[in-house]
This record gives sequence, structure tokens and C-alpha cells, in this order.
Amino acid sequence: MFATTPLRHAVLLSLYGAAALSFAPSAFAQTAPEAKQETQIQSVSVVGSRRATTSSTDTVVPVDIIPMSKSTEQGGQFDLAQTLTYISPSFNSTRQSGSDGADLVDSAALRGLGSDQTLVLVNGKRRHTTALVNLFGARNRGNTGTDMNTIPLLAIKDVQVLRDGAAAQYGSDAIAGVIDIGLKKSKGCEAIAGFSEYSKRDGKNYLTSAYCGFEIGSGGVLGITGEYLDRGRSNRADAGNPRIIGDTKTKNQSLYLNGELPTTGTGKLYFTAGAQTRDASSAAFARGGVGSDDIPSRNSAAMYPNGFVPFINADIDDRYATVGHRGTVGDWNMDVSQTYGYNKMKYNISHTINASIANKDLLSGGKGISPDRFDAGGFSFQQLTTNLDLNHYYDGLIGDGLNVAFGGEYRSENYKIFAGEPGSYNDVDGIGFGGNAGSQGFPGFQPGDQVNAKRHSTAAYLDLEADLSKTVKLQGAVRYEKFSDFGSTVTGKLAGSLRVADSVLLRGSASTGFRAPSLQQVYFSSTFTDFIGGVATDVVLAPNGGAVANEAGIPKLKEEKSTSFTLGSTWTPNAAVSVTADLYNIKIKDRIVLSGRFNADTYPALAERLAKLGVGEAQFFVNSVDTKTQGLDLTASHKTNFGPNKLTTFLALNVSKTEVTGIHAPASLKGFEDVLLSEKERLYIEQGAPRSKATLGFDYVTGPWESDLKIIHFGPQTLGTFDGTAAGVPNQHYESKTSADLSFTYTINKNMKFTFGGNNIFNVKPTTQNPDQTDNGFKYESVQFGLNGASYFGRLYVKF
Repeated sequence: MFATTPLRHAVLLSLYGAAALSFAPSAFAQTAPEAKQETQIQSVSVVGSRRATTSSTDTVVPVDIIPMSKSTEQGGQFDLAQTLTYISPSFNSTRQSGSDGADLVDSAALRGLGSDQTLVLVNGKRRHTTALVNLFGARNRGNTGTDMNTIPLLAIKDVQVLRDGAAAQYGSDAIAGVIDIGLKKSKGCEAIAGFSEYSKRDGKNYLTSAYCGFEIGSGGVLGITGEYLDRGRSNRADAGNPRIIGDTKTKNQSLYLNGELPTTGTGKLYFTAGAQTRDASSAAFARGGVGSDDIPSRNSAAMYPNGFVPFINADIDDRYATVGHRGTVGDWNMDVSQTYGYNKMKYNISHTINASIANKDLLSGGKGISPDRFDAGGFSFQQLTTNLDLNHYYDGLIGDGLNVAFGGEYRSENYKIFAGEPGSYNDVDGIGFGGNAGSQGFPGFQPGDQVNAKRHSTAAYLDLEADLSKTVKLQGAVRYEKFSDFGSTVTGKLAGSLRVADSVLLRGSASTGFRAPSLQQVYFSSTFTDFIGGVATDVVLAPNGGAVANEAGIPKLKEEKSTSFTLGSTWTPNAAVSVTADLYNIKIKDRIVLSGRFNADTYPALAERLAKLGVGEAQFFVNSVDTKTQGLDLTASHKTNFGPNKLTTFLALNVSKTEVTGIHAPASLKGFEDVLLSEKERLYIEQGAPRSKATLGFDYVTGPWESDLKIIHFGPQTLGTFDGTAAGVPNQHYESKTSADLSFTYTINKNMKFTFGGNNIFNVKPTTQNPDQTDNGFKYESVQFGLNGASYFGRLYVKF
């Protein structure tokens, strides 16, 4: 979707490539003055720019270019989401525990905003989101997002993080920024074998991965990556507690292809294809045994006399493919492409029970037995995206030159929900007989929840970049987008930079943006049966536009709208030092949230109307919240030599604050804003991620040895509780914490190296809370750096 542009500062890029975390804190700046340029490296893609010209240029918005070779070959993290969490301070991804399907995927998020407010690209092309919408107990509650861990680390050349609103350039979702994952297509082969475990001797990870790049055709190349990652379950529950709290168990099998073939002239046919299957298992809350209140409502003495933990298992299938052609038409560069994305999650619940089946069996003279495994249904999401992009650079037309880019996009989407088998959701023992309906841990989707929803959108954009002079750059973009289900929107962006001295660049941007409601938010439906006043009634998460939502007066979902401003500067006094600082302000209007539960206690009049539909309790997705996010991104890097030894130091800091500035309840829910967005849900939005994060890294090389020390500081967080402050229960406050990662690499020869080390080596854990008030029922949530403590790893890298 964007063209290539040359980066001028080869020395700085080599510094970033050597940085301790493979972190390129200001590759976007390219800030060395023209007089200091001695070499020019080959063109590379820079997210946020559609320019394709050989003239020197500085990009005008902050972009981190993160080479992944060091993290892939030597890093202590084995997946992309966790790797970026400890590299990029504005990136957030915390492994969940006790959050149903959200335990099984890691979604991307920038600057403390939602996971669906960050757009993810692969090789510049839009990547699909997961079929999952995060629900109970998840940090990104009510959001969809992109699963970063479907792509093998070894397949990735670099990750570019555009820290600026870019909906006018790339369309929906790019409110917080854009992450572009660039895949390898170099020749040669390499392989990795890795192992890690926590200091508690659980959560064992086994990684094997290999990449080979081959020449194909006449001057073409094909890169193939295969990976197998087996992540074991961890458990931090206190002794005697039947809970399992920690990492989910997953087995990922991934295969990715990436390459290109020359066609006529300078044209190239390019292609990417990838697939991953994931077998994942998450532990639900424990059910009590004999002597507890869970018999017969949630357990059977004949099946689990000592209690049990149900397992929420999922078979996840993810596929991605792009085919396109880049060439020229007259004086214009043209890129036409077709992208396909698909994600499916199918639940099966094991070590479980349908208590109503067991109770009916008991009442009929049996032992009280139920099946212990159920197919609970699931969902899928498919996305097809067609792009046409053209650009041309006019040398000297305006000032030193003007780049003109325009194009269009057509996107179609399909979302489905599949019903589970009847035993996963039905009630068979009759009203008032005590056995709860459905599979314990996760009740299956019912036939009434089934969905097959489609929509399409069309878009057109114009993007201009001008070199007004040697010191002044200007960029402008405008985009029109129309969706078949809610209408059209127009967004715009203006950005510029001014070089005030050879080593100092000032830059700023202003933009409007939007995020279309996902089909998952519009059509997600979940129903389970509960007894209210002795009557079997449905408790539903009601789809938008359905009978329940319409009865409650919930309006049709529409797009979220944003305004974004950035102001920053870069300072590069010499080739060894680079410093950047960027302030940002993001206001979002009509954010989509998942409401609280409306029932006879919270809204009696509405409950009476819903009761006529057989519904006793309901919640909805609704456009109802305005937010403001303000923050600072600061990066600094320095490289020095001590004789033959080398030391690279860097600092990366993000400080951010999100506030809910308004709650707009639909007319039918006026006066019930505290149910629509409770204090607990407000804190999810405002402090779902730490309000600050900083990484200080030192990488020291002496002879064949390399040591890497990273100090990571996570700021405080405050989350809500079940009872809330209105009931006199204080919120969960998590104090600031600082952890450290340390590793050592020995280069055996030019083609082989071995790395060993530890993450969170001081075994730092979040602040202890009241487990009766946390979402996961544990003494602290999975916040900041997670809840598992220290881990240790080793990995062998071989190039051949």
C-alpha cells in the first residue's frame, strides 16, 4: 500500500541494528544534515510514506524501524507480541489468564488505546483481525485485534511502528498508529532451536524454526519459514487452591512463504502466503466438590467429588495471502494487489460437566453422570482486500519536488458464529431442580446465536509529499471511505518538518481518523440460561440491530471518530548519538464499549420489557464514550568503542494518560450511565495498560562474547473491583515495578552462536490484591509484565 523511499543515514541504521533490543529509536528521523551524507543504502519501505524517489528525504512523522535479526537470533522471548512488549515502550501486550478466549491470543495495542485502534500491516498490506472479540476479564474488553503471534519470528525482517494517526492514509483502525511487519526474502538458510522455562520449573517453551531463501526463475527469490512452538502451562495459584492461573498451553505450527519474480521491464510479481494452526488450552475458574455450594448447581459428586477445573480449549486456524504486481505505467509507479485473511476459533470444553444433565441422571436413579467434553461452537472472520496504488515524483515542480500518490481500496468481510452441540448449552433437569445449563467453564453458542454477516467498503485517497526547500518538508492526505452497513466518512492529515539546524529537526502533524465498528462487535451474540425468580430466562450479550437491542433502544453502531496532534523534534549531533521526543494528543469520539448488565436490579423498567422476550439480563455494544489520550515518546541511543570492544546504549520511554471525557447514553438509557459504563469498565479504558513504560538497554561486545542487559520500568495502574468503591471496596492499585533481563551470547563461529540468559531475573511480581475482587480470582491481575515471575532460556542459532 505504500511505495519505497531511500533512507539516508546508513551509519545510524547500522547503529540501530546493533542496539541491544534490535530497537531503532529514531530511524524515522534520518536527521543527519545533507553535508554529512557519505553513503546511501538501498531503498527500504517506510510506513507512513508513499514516496518512490531516489532523492534524499526525511520522513515527517515518528516511525520506529526495529530490525528483528537480533531478537530472533538471541532474544529471550519466543513470540512477536512479547518481543515487542520489551522493545517498543508504546506497544502493549500482556498475556491474560482467566479471561476465556482472550487467554489464547495476544493482540497488539499502542499508546494505551484499544487493540482494535491499531492497524497492522504485513509488507504494507492490511492484515485481518482475529474472529475473537475480547470479553470478560480481558484488558482490551470489547475490542477485536490482530494476533501478532501467528507469524514466526524467523520470517520477519523488521517491524516498523508508525506512532501517529494514519487513517487518512490507510483507512479504518489506524487511530493510535500503524504496525507494519516486513517479511524476509533474502537468500540463504538459518535455523533456531530454543528452550525456556520459569524459575518455578513450569511454562516450558520448546521452539524450532528454520528459514531458507532460494532463487527462483530468472532473478526471483522465495523465502520459506517453518516454525513449531510448544508453550507449556504455568500455574501460580497458592498451595491448596484448585485454580490454575498462568500461561495457557499452546502448540503452534506455522508455515510462511514470501517472495517475488521479475516480470517485464522493472516490474515485479510479489506474493506472500502463510498459515498457522494453534491448539490452545486455558484453565477456567475451579468448581467446588462435596460440601460446597457447587453441588448440584455446577458439579456432580459422582464425577468430581474433590472439585475440578474446566479447560477452555480452542482449535485456531489462521491464514493470510497476498499477490500483487509492482511496475510502471508511463511515468507512474503502480501497485495492484489482492489480500486474503482468515481466522477461525473453534471451542471444545474438556474436564467439564453439564450439571443439568448430571442432575437429571441422578434424579432418575442414576449416578449423576454427564459427558465431560463438549463442542461449544465458535466463530470465524474472513477479509478480502483489493488495492490499487499509483505514485509519481515531480522533481522541482514545487520547491525541490512533489510526490503525488493516489489510489483506491475495496474490502469485503464475513463474520460467522457456529452453534455448539446441544449438551454445551441446554438445560434438561427442569426449572428449579438446581443443575445449571451448559458446559461449565464456557457455555456453548446456541442456534439463536448463529450469524453469517457480510459487508463491504470502498475507499479512495490522495496523498501529497512536498520538499518545499532543503529544510522544509510537507505532507498531506485525504481519504474517502464508504461502508455498506453504516455510511461514509472523510479523513484528512497534514504533517510537516523543519530543519532548524544541521542536527535538529522539528516536526508535527494534525489528522482526523476513524475506526469502523467491527463485524464482531456488531453481530456477536452469546446466550446462556439462568433462573431468575424461579423462571428460566436468557442472559444475553445481544447483537446490534436484533430484537433485544432494539427493545432496549440501542442505536445502530457507527464509526469512532478521532483527532490527533503530534509535535516533536529529533537531535543527531553526530553518527553515534540520536535523540527524539514527540508529544501527542488523541481525542476519540463515540468509542464503542461493551455495556454493563441491565437487569431487574440495575434498570427495573427495562428488565420488564426484556422479560416479554424471555430475557432476564442483557448487555450491548454501544457508541457511548469520548476519551482523550495525551503522552510523550522519548528515545535516545549512543554507540561508543573501547578499543576493540563496543558498547551500545539506548533509552526508550513512553508516558501516556487516557481519560474518559464524556459518556453519551442513548435516550432509552439516560440516567443509567453508571450501568452503561461502571467505574470498573472506565478504569479498563483509562488504565488497561501501564501509564508509563521505559526500557534502558546496554549491549557490550568483546571478542566472541556479547552481553545484553535491559532494565524495564512499568508505571502504576489502577483497576476496578467487583464490588466497587461505592460499596466501600478500594480499587486495585498496582505500584510501579522494575524488572531486568540479562543474556550472554557466545559466537562459536561466523555461522553459529549460542545465547543463554534470563527474563525478569529478580522475579518481580505485581502488587498483591484481594483475590475476591480481581477478575481472574487471583491475588493480582496479569498486568505490567505478567504474573509468572522469572524465566530462563537458551537458544542456538545456525546459519548455513
